[in-house]
Parts: sequence; C-alpha cells; structure tokens
Amino acid sequence: MIERNLPLSDETPTPEPTFRDDVTVELVRSSAQDADVLFAARVSTAGEQSLEELQKDPERSKGLINFLMRDRHGTPFEHNSMTFFISAPIFVFREFHRHRAGWSYNEESGRYRELQPVFYVPSAERKLVQQGRPGKYEFFQGTPEQHKAVTEAMEDSYRQSYDRYQEMLAAGVAREVARAVLPVGLFSSMYATCNARSLMHFLSLRTKDERAKVPSFPQREIEMVAEKMERQWAELMPLTHEAFNTHGRVAP
Repeated sequence: MIERNLPLSDETPTPEPTFRDDVTVELVRSSAQDADVLFAARVSTAGEQSLEELQKDPERSKGLINFLMRDRHGTPFEHNSMTFFISAPIFVFREFHRHRAGWSYNEESGRYRELQPVFYVPSAERKLVQQGRPGKYEFFQGTPEQHKAVTEAMEDSYRQSYDRYQEMLAAGVAREVARAVLPVGLFSSMYATCNARSLMHFLSLRTKDERAKVPSFPQREIEMVAEKMERQWAELMPLTHEAFNTHGRVAP
C-alpha cells in the first residue's frame, strides 16, 4: 500500500491530501461459527434436540454442511452475523450497496462532517487496459507511461476538487452542498453487517476465482474488499468456507 502526502500551493491553506492504493476491512463484531449452520438445519428433523448441536464438534458433521451447500438449502447459513468496518473509495460503495438482501449499512455522512482528503490512486500492479465486450472484459497491464498519466491526472484532479470544497466551506456554504464537487475516488467508511449466505452471494459476484462455476468479472477495487472479507470469514467458519469452494462458489 502506498500513502503519499503532497504539499499544496502556499496560497491554499487546505489540509494536505493523502493518496492510497489499498482498502481497509476489519471484522469488528461476529457471532458466526459452523455450528450455527448445523443446529439451524437439524431443527427440521430433530426439533428441540437440535440444541445438542451447540455443544458438538462441527468437524463430525461437515458432511451435512456439504450436503446443504451442494443442494442449495440456504436458510441454515443465515443464522449468524458479521459486522465489518470498511474504508474504500466511494465508487466501491456504490457497487457494494447493490447487495441488499441480508445486508445492513451505515456510512459516514458528508452532510454532518467535513470530509477528509483521502483519495484513491491505483498501484502500479493495477491493470489499466480494458479489452472485450461488456460482461466479458479482460484487463491487461498498462505501461509505465500510462500509470504515470493516471497518477498525475488523478492527483491533480483530487487536489483541485478538494481546494474548491474547502473554499465553499470557508465561504459559509453548507457541507451537504459543498460535497457535490468531490470525486468518487474519495475514501468513505461504513459498517456493513451480513450473514454467511449473503456474504457468499457477494463473494460469488465480486471475486474472480477458477473454482467458480459461474464466472464473474468484478472491478478490481471491490474485489480487494471482498478478498479481505473472505479471509476473515474463512477463519470464523472454515467448514462452510471449504464447502463454498468445493461446490463452485455458488451461494446456497
């Protein structure tokens, strides 16, 4: 990850912008384990005796988890909860918020706080050249000259837009009006809460993986968020995560 603080013009007393090429994903709260899937599934045949699953080793019932995933019995995967803190560019959140079933969001507000000058600039590893038709795009590595052009254009635009934002605030313009000049490359932050089923659906669409039965073509920046979420979920529910991969990364 790169972070660069660049000086602004001496004539513009605005905060110095920070440029980032990474995202932040932190699991701040969870109630999620493989056993949650088992007691939820077994209530259909065991009734109150399904409570016994709370004390059993989930490894002994991994076959049931695989059966549920394979045959797409989805509701047992909903009886858990994970809350993530995410910091990413606004354009990532615009894609993220299309996932509504099983998700809850609270994002920082440009109406109520002065937005900070933290902006996204892609790293040198980010592929820049797009080819193909919609739905089947392929991306290829850009040249050093292309990366230089992208970096310079973004940083110049970010500095100018944030200068204008600060000028409007200094003139007494409301934050909710002044924010309109800021670009979607500005970083925002939110809490996102989901269950394993809704997270699997998100991952199936926002990651590119050779094990997936249905190919996906996510934008790299939201895939960066998805990859970090998946790693943290895999530690909480390793058997469910393994079954998800085994059966083609399709949400049940």
